[in-house]
Amino acid sequence: MVELNLQDFTNASPIPAPGFRKPLGTCLLEANVITCSQLDHALSLQTRQKAPLGEILVGEGYATRQDVLKALSTQFGWQIADLEQIPTMPGLCNLKPVDFWLEHNVIPWMRIGPLLLVATARPDRFATVAAEMQDCDYSILPVLADSHQIDQVIAQHFSRTLAKAAETRVNAEQSCRNWTAGSRLVSSAATLGVLCLSALFPSIGLMVLLGAAVGSLVLFAAFRIMGALACLSDRMKKPTEPTEAAIALRHPCVSIMVPLYKEREIASALVQRLQRLTYPKALLDVILVLEATDDVTRDALARVALPSWMRVVEVPELNGLTTKPRAMNYALDFCRGDIVGVWDAEDAPQPDQIERVVAHFTQASPEVVCLQGVLDYYNPRTNWRSRCFTIEYNSWFRVILPGIARMGLVVPLGGTTFFFRREKLLELGGWDAHNVTEDADLGVRLCRAGYRTETVDTATFEEANFRAWPWVKQRSRWLKGFMVTYLVHMRDPRKLYADLGAAKFIGLQAFFLGTLGQFLLAPVLWIFWLYALGIPNPMEQILPQQITTALIWLFLATEALNICVGIIAVSARERRFLLPWVPTMCLYFPLGVVAGYKALWELATNPFFWDKTQHGQASEDVPLT
Repeated sequence: MVELNLQDFTNASPIPAPGFRKPLGTCLLEANVITCSQLDHALSLQTRQKAPLGEILVGEGYATRQDVLKALSTQFGWQIADLEQIPTMPGLCNLKPVDFWLEHNVIPWMRIGPLLLVATARPDRFATVAAEMQDCDYSILPVLADSHQIDQVIAQHFSRTLAKAAETRVNAEQSCRNWTAGSRLVSSAATLGVLCLSALFPSIGLMVLLGAAVGSLVLFAAFRIMGALACLSDRMKKPTEPTEAAIALRHPCVSIMVPLYKEREIASALVQRLQRLTYPKALLDVILVLEATDDVTRDALARVALPSWMRVVEVPELNGLTTKPRAMNYALDFCRGDIVGVWDAEDAPQPDQIERVVAHFTQASPEVVCLQGVLDYYNPRTNWRSRCFTIEYNSWFRVILPGIARMGLVVPLGGTTFFFRREKLLELGGWDAHNVTEDADLGVRLCRAGYRTETVDTATFEEANFRAWPWVKQRSRWLKGFMVTYLVHMRDPRKLYADLGAAKFIGLQAFFLGTLGQFLLAPVLWIFWLYALGIPNPMEQILPQQITTALIWLFLATEALNICVGIIAVSARERRFLLPWVPTMCLYFPLGVVAGYKALWELATNPFFWDKTQHGQASEDVPLT
């Protein structure tokens, strides 16, 4: 229990004076918490890490946070406040806006007459806090508190404010949150009208659908060809080694958000996978983000011992919206790193991933605000669908995506393993809380703001979705999100064109229209396979023989293109066992048509519904290196 002593508070100085205080390391040595060799090692690490000595000692496992807090109390002569046992006095948090408390990681704890006791975990930064609180009409005095407790108090007192802000971070012009049932009714009625006209005039309707299908096919094929060629051209260049400056500055603090929702099976495996990371633990800030109503995940985490560099942030319920982007927007306020990244619940990143990201950011130009890593799968041998899923993702993340990033086009981000300069992510407003493919939307918005995304040579391994209906559910969510993202940014095509320029605008059309067209209009193209099999089909009545033959050759050429890209994607030694399965990809995608029409139906009826993918259904069957 904290014992309040007014004399102790009045004797405390709010302005640290390091030259007259016993060093923190000496305080810990005298308390027999650490040894001389441990202190020497921590001081050596501090020359290369942007972290206080106490955090380094905790990260290396030499001391606990409570040990460091007691040593700081001895060093500065400040009281320790246990914010759980003695809560903050009501009303004091209103002295400053929530942004102030978050920025400085402080909170007003108690008022004793003219004295205002402010809890902090960083005495070295308290002089700035005291100076900015001079307008509060109190004498500001410091007390020490655990940084996690301070975050919890801020979250408790400002839960509604922060939750509401998490839903409305993005500018309304670039968000789908203002979609109402009425606004969707107009577009739904227009679509229904087109279908009715097609039924009344089937020949014309079929020709229009065929034109749209072939157009989207050509557009997407051209997009893939350019991406593949740009990637192959880049591979031929000699890779650059990190410069001395990059090596010297490679240790900033990095925050990683891991959104979790009803993850019963994954909690223990997640912690084990993240413990393989080789980045200095004093500079790792891993935040497990879960909904306050998610008892399943909370109970699973309660059975796991979290390391000192990993913490939990619970997102309060508001308006019934429980999406991944909303949760990340909320947790973003509590991130402490200069770089912010995202991993999914089932992710297994390569151990040196953070080092590679930091080195790349150090050498990148200022307009590069985001780095996208490679997504791969650790269970490709589970069944045929997991093999095809792995081929698909390798084709995208190892061939096409690096190519379009190299060309400077719009990069639709993956939902995980992307890293942002934190100040730029805040500038962009984080994620659209209502968009179910918030990653692709963010990729468009950063490009519209004049920034760029580059790819980084590091991989994260995930669990391939190998069951048919869960695959459809996941794919339908992605396709619905692509529809939403495209419609939002095409509200004003002229403004979008002005923001992006010609090349990026055409690239955006190619990706979204090509992707959606390939799933929604695939049945129109299937008619031609009836012709190839000698079965009568509707196209014989409306297309000349020469055009029909030309279209069949076009379809064969695009299939050959897909096979070539797939072969390039899995040509690495550890993936060559997938080569025989590349030609079967033509049998893998037809199920996506079901997902496409499921997405189209939900776009009209429930655009914000998040169809969750269940994780933890497969074991690892490849080395995570």
